[in-house]
Amino acid sequence: MKILVLGAGAWGTALAISAAARHEVTLWARDPEQARDVAGQRENRRYLPGCTLPAAIEVRGDPLDAVAGSADQHDLVMVATPTSGLRGMLRVLAGCTRPVAWLCKGFELPLESGHGLLGHEVQAEVAPQLACGTLSGPSFALEVAHRQPTALVAASSHAGVRDTLVAAFHGPTMRVYANDDLVGVEVGGAVKNVLAIATGLCDGLALGLNARAALITRGLAEMSRLGLALGARADTFMGLSGMGDLVLTATGDLSRNRRIGLLLAEGQTLQQAVASLGHVAEGVYSARTVVQRAAELGVEMPISSAVVALLDGQLRPDQALAQLMGRDPTAEPN
Repeated sequence: MKILVLGAGAWGTALAISAAARHEVTLWARDPEQARDVAGQRENRRYLPGCTLPAAIEVRGDPLDAVAGSADQHDLVMVATPTSGLRGMLRVLAGCTRPVAWLCKGFELPLESGHGLLGHEVQAEVAPQLACGTLSGPSFALEVAHRQPTALVAASSHAGVRDTLVAAFHGPTMRVYANDDLVGVEVGGAVKNVLAIATGLCDGLALGLNARAALITRGLAEMSRLGLALGARADTFMGLSGMGDLVLTATGDLSRNRRIGLLLAEGQTLQQAVASLGHVAEGVYSARTVVQRAAELGVEMPISSAVVALLDGQLRPDQALAQLMGRDPTAEPN
C-alpha cells in the first residue's frame, strides 16, 4: 500500500514511522527547510527527536498543490495538520478519489458567522464528495513511533475508508478497530482535550486521586451528553475514542493538554503555558467552542465551562474548584 501523510508534526511523523514497517510512505512537510533536514538526518529533530525514519519513508517539502496533485497515486491520504489547518487541506484535496482521513482532534475555531465545527462538519462544507474519516483513540506520538502497543479507532460512514485504514495501520504493535459512529469518535477526541486541562489543574493543585477520579468520570458524562445531542451513539463513549482517550490524555505525562493545566496551577498565565509547550494543545483552542455548542443544544457541561472561565482569566484555579464543588446535588447517571 502507498500512503501519503500530509503534515510532519509529531503525530504525522510517528504514524509514518509505524506504517513504514509494511507500506511505502510519503511524508510531506509544509516547511521546505524542515523537509530537507528530516530527509537528510532521517529524524524529525523539531517534533520527534530520537526517532529514526525508516528507509521506506520518502520526505517531501515541495508546494502543497504539487503533492496534493499526486494524491490519487496513493491508496490512502492522511491529513496530519492541527484542526486549524484541516479546512484548507480538504479544499486542496477536494478532487481526490482516494480515501482521506484526518488525525486532528478538536473543534475548528468559529468563523465570522456560526460556530466552530468538528472535522466531519468541515468536510461536509468544503469537500462533501470525498470519502473521508478519522483515525483516533488513545495514542501518544512518541510511543507509536517506538512501536509500543497501541489501539486506535478507524471511524467513517464509508465502509471502504474504514477497511483501508485498518489495512494500512493494523499490525503487530497496533490494533485498529472500525467504527461507523464518526460523530461520536470526533466528539470524544475533541472534548477529552478540554477535560485533560481540568485534570492537570486538579493534579497541579494536589487535590488528590479522589478528585482526579471524580473529574474524569463526570467529564465522561459531559462528553457523552454533548455527543448524544450531536447524534452520536452512547456506546462509543465507553470505547477507545471516549473513555480510553480521556483516561490517557487526562493522566499521561506526555499529554500537552494535561501539561497546560499543571502549568496554570503553578501560577503561569495561559500565554506562558502555551509558549512553553512548543506544540499545539488543541484543548486550549477547542474549549470555548465545546461550551458554545453545548449551550446551543441545551447541554450542561460545568467542568468544560469552568475550564473556559479559567482560560479567559475570569476565574482563578481555586475559584474554579469552588464553583464546581458548590453546585447543587443531583442524581447519577446525569
